[in-house]
Amino acid sequence: MGFVTAPSMAVARQLAHGLVEGRLAACVNLVPGLESIYVWQGKLAQEPEVLLIIKTTQGCWPALQDWVAQNHPYEVPEVIQVPIQAGLPAYLTWVQTSVELAKA
Repeated sequence: MGFVTAPSMAVARQLAHGLVEGRLAACVNLVPGLESIYVWQGKLAQEPEVLLIIKTTQGCWPALQDWVAQNHPYEVPEVIQVPIQAGLPAYLTWVQTSVELAKA
């Protein structure tokens, strides 16, 4: 599973569609209403963002990360992977099957 932030819902939707259509992700949830506070180029920044929660597999992660880096408007986008420790077996199988369609 991964997390990516985007500057707007429009950008988040574009990224989500690209990931799912490209079979790099089985599902992407878009969570609006975030406010990110961070230091960028030595200055404090505070911006609204949309969070993408991306359901994918370990095997798809390198290609997914590269795709986001190439298609994201940020110079250095947040692209973070976290392991899935457990889940409903049928759901995890669906995720695996959904992204494996790209290899077929």
